[in-house]
Amino acid sequence: MLQSDLDRPRAVVGPLGEALDKSSLPPRNTSRWVVRRKAEVVAAVNGGLLTIAEACDRYDLTLEELASWQRAVEREGMAGLRATRVQHYRHLHERQARHS
Repeated sequence: MLQSDLDRPRAVVGPLGEALDKSSLPPRNTSRWVVRRKAEVVAAVNGGLLTIAEACDRYDLTLEELASWQRAVEREGMAGLRATRVQHYRHLHERQARHS
């Protein structure tokens, strides 16, 4: 069942505690994905402001790319979204999973 626009929140809490609405999200043509912008998109999806499909379409993301951002935030918070840290956290969690 699809969530109608009437059922969706008009704003969600952003990664820094600020209110995010559709007008304050990163621009559709964003090409430089800094940590804050990634975290805002994740917060919008997790809070119901955007569906996964809308976020992928709006920002030309693959499902895997968005899912990797969501996993990074769940595991490590905003720090997990740093491009230089993503591989480190991925290897760390893979090792932990093997030893569990």
